[in-house]
Amino acid sequence: MVRMLDDPEIARVLTYQELIPAMERALRAFSAGEVMQPVRSMITVEPGQRYLGVMPAVTPQSMGAKLVCFYPKNAAAAQLPTHTAAIVLFESDTGRPLACLDGRRITEMRTAAVSAAVTRYLAPPQARVLALLGSGVQAHAHLEALRQVCRFEEVRVWSRNARHAQQFAERYAARAVEAEAAVREADVIVTATSSERPVLQGAWLKPGAHVNAIGACLPSWRELDDTAMRGSTLIVDSREAALRESGDVILSQAPIYAEAGEVFAGVRQVPRESTTVFKSLGLAVEDIAAARLVYEAAQEAASRSE
Repeated sequence: MVRMLDDPEIARVLTYQELIPAMERALRAFSAGEVMQPVRSMITVEPGQRYLGVMPAVTPQSMGAKLVCFYPKNAAAAQLPTHTAAIVLFESDTGRPLACLDGRRITEMRTAAVSAAVTRYLAPPQARVLALLGSGVQAHAHLEALRQVCRFEEVRVWSRNARHAQQFAERYAARAVEAEAAVREADVIVTATSSERPVLQGAWLKPGAHVNAIGACLPSWRELDDTAMRGSTLIVDSREAALRESGDVILSQAPIYAEAGEVFAGVRQVPRESTTVFKSLGLAVEDIAAARLVYEAAQEAASRSE
């Protein structure tokens, strides 16, 4: 029987404590060539407004695919997420369908978990100040995930919507400030916006800072300016995907130093004193690994309740 896993059930079993190391393992396998995965196929339903992505992957343990809807137009509508998704999980050996999962929370959490895994390797030692550019779903998720790997004494937040930034600040005991004030002297910075133009300037970054760049998932969109991109050691989740999908990478022509999986495996070393940018696009292997984690946890929970 194919297991149907909805958002409440996924929320009960998916934790960052398990997810962060799972994402590290998945990206190590990806960079080692152990994963079969094409770059995602994007269907433009309405330019700048509606997109459908198809993301399959095969690993030694599992295979599956995610269908993801990216609807920037939903940002203007209350209670409508810009990203929704569904994931279908199969058994690799037999092709037997195992589960169909709501992909919204998995996408949200695996994105933040990947950033946390990278941050653990690249953030300055004793990182204490976190800056969040953006106050939406990914800002919330990144704050929670990054607190698993760093002990922040100060959290700053900026948003193009000042009211949203203030609400975020009040909820999480952060400081709502302007973008430059948020980034200056911050140790770890997250850009998680729907901006099509740079919101972070490299001149604001202190030497040795680490940036997790999450937004700007289309070739013509950017969150970081040329100074930030070219003046930092650039890490990506996938070279091929970054060179096809990331406006930050394509338009700046910044050289890619390594994939995250190569850093995790020790194939590429990044000195801690380096200023670093991790450009995250999100990979199908992350979704499949997270879905497998959820499926197994749900199966175990069901067994315990019998």
